[in-house]
Amino acid sequence: MLGKKVLNNVYWHSSLTIAQTDNVQQHIAEAETLTNLQAGTDYNVVKYDSKSQALSLLWYPGFFDDAFPALEKSYRIDLNTKRVEKRSYQASFNPPILHRKELFLSQNDPHIAQFKELTSTAEQLGLFENPIRIGFKQAWKNLIAEKGFQLVDHQFVPMGNLVINDEQQDSESSPGTAISRHLTALSRSNLSAPMQCLARHGFLNGALSVFDYGCGKGDDIRNLTANAIPVSGWDPHYAADQPKQAADIVNLGFVINIIENYQERLDALLGAYHLTQQVLVVSAMLLNQNAYKGQTFNDGVITQRNTFQKYFTQTELKEFLSDTLDSEAIPVAPGIFFIFKDTDAEQRFLLNRQRSHRNVLRLSQRSSNPAVPKLSRNEKKYLGVKHLLDPLWQQTLELGRLPEKTEIADLIDLTQNFGSINKALHFMLAQFDEDLLEQGRQHRIDDLLTYFALQTFSKRRAYKHLETALQKDIKAFFGDYKNAMATAQAVLFQIGKAELIATACQQASEQGLGYLDEEQALYLHSQVVEQLPTVLRIYIGCATILYGDIEQTDLIKIHSQSGKLSLMRYDDFQNLPLPRLLERVKVNLRQQTFDLYQYGEEFEPTYLYLKSRYINEEFPNYAEQLSFDEHLQALDLFDPSGYGPSPDAFRETLAKARWAIDGFNLLRSQTIPDLDEHCGQNLTYRQLIECGETQQRIGLANCPKQPDSYTALNDLATHILDPIIDYFGMISLTYGFCSHELGKHINNRIAPKLDQHAAHELNTKKNLICPRLGAAIDFMVDDENMREVADWVTENTPFDRLYFYGEDRPLHVSYGPEQKGEYIDLVITETGRQVPKLRKKKI
Repeated sequence: MLGKKVLNNVYWHSSLTIAQTDNVQQHIAEAETLTNLQAGTDYNVVKYDSKSQALSLLWYPGFFDDAFPALEKSYRIDLNTKRVEKRSYQASFNPPILHRKELFLSQNDPHIAQFKELTSTAEQLGLFENPIRIGFKQAWKNLIAEKGFQLVDHQFVPMGNLVINDEQQDSESSPGTAISRHLTALSRSNLSAPMQCLARHGFLNGALSVFDYGCGKGDDIRNLTANAIPVSGWDPHYAADQPKQAADIVNLGFVINIIENYQERLDALLGAYHLTQQVLVVSAMLLNQNAYKGQTFNDGVITQRNTFQKYFTQTELKEFLSDTLDSEAIPVAPGIFFIFKDTDAEQRFLLNRQRSHRNVLRLSQRSSNPAVPKLSRNEKKYLGVKHLLDPLWQQTLELGRLPEKTEIADLIDLTQNFGSINKALHFMLAQFDEDLLEQGRQHRIDDLLTYFALQTFSKRRAYKHLETALQKDIKAFFGDYKNAMATAQAVLFQIGKAELIATACQQASEQGLGYLDEEQALYLHSQVVEQLPTVLRIYIGCATILYGDIEQTDLIKIHSQSGKLSLMRYDDFQNLPLPRLLERVKVNLRQQTFDLYQYGEEFEPTYLYLKSRYINEEFPNYAEQLSFDEHLQALDLFDPSGYGPSPDAFRETLAKARWAIDGFNLLRSQTIPDLDEHCGQNLTYRQLIECGETQQRIGLANCPKQPDSYTALNDLATHILDPIIDYFGMISLTYGFCSHELGKHINNRIAPKLDQHAAHELNTKKNLICPRLGAAIDFMVDDENMREVADWVTENTPFDRLYFYGEDRPLHVSYGPEQKGEYIDLVITETGRQVPKLRKKKI
């Protein structure tokens, strides 16, 4: 199947659907009919589950225009049940994003080259090292910034000299003065991009000295010093009194692009290279959209801050460095090059640059000062009274209306600055987005309706006892108390209408505020209650009046058809991938009663499976939880429907399959099982270990020493041998696991480096005996033609390599991480030699 493969799922752009199999195309057509969606208009990416009848149609409006487009809408379709789950991410602060877009398209697509280059650069920068972290917008943006880069269109541009086209720091520069090179020094709370490149390639391990030529304000020096790396630096403005000294590594970071005089630029480059003992790293600003802002001067531009910037292309910068220094400049990132003076070091780098020797540096943190944009007259005025207006605007949003004089804390200061409070309010509204105020207004109305409806449900208070601010709200939003109560009562009565509750639950689910199950019950986390439609907030609020506060509740289940609600509390819900249920309260709103169920010694707490269903991308640890759930489902060990397996059954099944949970990760077990434990469904470990002729003859224990070898044997039995036994009946094992010690006693010609019989064992030099990993077995099926058995295995199992020796001879088959699917005949040539011949390769 064409596309990007992730676990059991394959992703592709809708333009690639026509190249998929007829069966897949039929499934897509069925999904389009169920959802009434059209490719290219309503969705443009398909997520296809290769092991079930489920798929998703996804809409990424910026697929071609955005470097890493964000998901806006998704439709998950179960073709068996005809169930459709819709989700909108339009209001999400942290939507999922796409990477490696070239894998979604036909190789003939005109965008392929651009997308491949983008992916290659991201790989060079180390952005894909932790795949769990990068799937959502906020984490991705933060990661790019941590690496010292920013995205401009489909380009990674290093955050070198801070280019500001405004009037910032007027006190330090003025028109007509000499060019202010020092104003380009960027304050960083992290390592600069060139320093991060050095770290990624293993140069910042503390063994090599570093000199920062043009160190600016010294952020890199501070961070490297904090990590015990010998470093010094010089800068003509900020550290002019420091000596220029030789070092193993010299960094000329974003210096040559701010020097307007070509000869001085050459002198700086040559001077830095003269101090270099091993490697010089040079970085400069690349041509981007800011290159055209400013007044042309020499071969660059003068910015409005009176700084000079020379923008290079990648090719131009490489040629300039190589020609000037008469040494090959090696690109390591956009706008960043290594130039080696030590040729041995250069060769080591070129040989090892594909490996990651990056040290994780402990960076001392410092708050960053954001750049100030170009200011209008009103904006300058706003900055002068920002300390007064910001709290006033925050109060306005919370109230959903303009505050009255008696509600304003800084009334005197605001009046002194503006002449009157009305002028202050008018100026404030001109500075901020009034659409936000309208949203605040609607939120406040919803809050008030919920409040009054719950007061009605319990015991309504007379108007004279309401606080002054509440009276102001009533007047602003409802006109009078009578109208407010009538509106609230109308909403309250709606909670008794099952169809309205069901509709509101559907809306909440589509906004990512909960999971709607097949019975139309909505599960949601208590943290999102305030974001729900008003009728659901009241529904839940009525339950709290009967039971009490929900602060200790984790999950809430709204039974949309029965007038009931369940409140569930778990053990460390946020930090565990499988939190245990400790308490469940079931509230019957119609009868105004509730039942309390507690779990512990008498009733074992059950696990909450697939927790990511019930939270959204803004919840802590969501990316890790989603990865855990997808991995668990891909194992296909459990049926997650209903409440899932009991805790004992879950733990037992997971252990038998040799998996273990470590935080939010599923890892292969590192325990050594008993030899008589089941290995798969039909065999034991002992049978796979003590089945060879040589082992039985000499009685060698032949036990694996590596836990991963037992895991490989278990996978071989589960995925290959169990299906064979289920179809043909019990098999006869002729040669199984072979330890390093047993291999020394086998006289026949064997190939331990290739045949996978050694599984994950090590030789005396602590190297893998067989780098292919996995495990292998030779076996016979009594009274069967082994050609027919071989053909069946190749068609029905995910084998790695299969060797056929003859119709009445044992069959060799392996299971491993490569899953090559190679079906090989061992044929006899005219000279009597036995040679392998590839019969078929499984696609």
